[in-house]
Amino acid sequence: MLRIIVIAEAANLLSLMAHAPEGISSLLVAANWGVLFEVSVLAIVLVLFMLSPWLASCPYRRGVCLVCGVSALTSGGLDAGMQGLGGGIAVASPFTSMVLATVMAALILMYFNWRQRVLSPALSNARLMALQSRIRPHFLFNSLNTAVSLVRQDPRLAEQVLLDMSDLFRALLADSRSLVPLSDEIRLAEAYLQIEQLRLGERLRMHWALDSAPLAAQVPVLVLQPLLENAVRYGVEPSADGGDVYVSIGGNSRELVIEVRNSVLGGDTRAPSGNRIALANIEERLALHFDAEGSMRISLKDRLFVVKVSIPRSASSRRARVA
Repeated sequence: MLRIIVIAEAANLLSLMAHAPEGISSLLVAANWGVLFEVSVLAIVLVLFMLSPWLASCPYRRGVCLVCGVSALTSGGLDAGMQGLGGGIAVASPFTSMVLATVMAALILMYFNWRQRVLSPALSNARLMALQSRIRPHFLFNSLNTAVSLVRQDPRLAEQVLLDMSDLFRALLADSRSLVPLSDEIRLAEAYLQIEQLRLGERLRMHWALDSAPLAAQVPVLVLQPLLENAVRYGVEPSADGGDVYVSIGGNSRELVIEVRNSVLGGDTRAPSGNRIALANIEERLALHFDAEGSMRISLKDRLFVVKVSIPRSASSRRARVA
């Protein structure tokens, strides 16, 4: 819906500039009739949003015709109503408005069709698998380093770490294109933290807030563990006294929010650039799974490095990209 509004506004702006000899100064004239255009666009988007469940069940070609027809009728009806009210508002004829709305709807649908072809499921799945294959060796390398560091100090402990790693990698062999329950992702993260806890001991202080976590929600595999790995490597290891890692998971019926915070060595100094490697991987996978509905925000606040991941929970979003 946001893309529809942006494209329509851009087309309106180009039309104003193209039909006025003054060029950019034509923007000053927009106030004379721009309100009606804004109302018409918002009305069409609202009607389409209300009809979206029904339109989604229609065959594609019929759906295209219905969208164009709804856009034309909404725009034409709105202009006819404005003419009936009068008030000195300059409006186009209902027929002209219907034609323009139909053309605009067709062009926007062509854009969405092109975009769907470019971001086809096959390409998205290939990119997801490439990203997943890139993060797994990274996790394996760090876990092996943990085991090696314990071999001389405590061989039995090192053996336990290797056994835990085998369980972890059994879970990591799942299909990277699918989503997994949040409960599975939490168990995977906890297994990883058990390994790190053996190595770091009391230097690693974990704080969980999972009371409102929707454990059945679907999330991309390996979305939580890399966040914790970054928190441990760049927030706990560099400090002789260790550090604190806070994990908060919650949300509502529309959105799942995962927030990971870790103390930063040196207070408000910038976090190490190495954080961006795994985080960029997660950000790209969120875009492939959920498009603009999934997001990740990074901030440094109150001496804490904060990563906040938002994942939509709607049925349509769960099927996006991976269907």
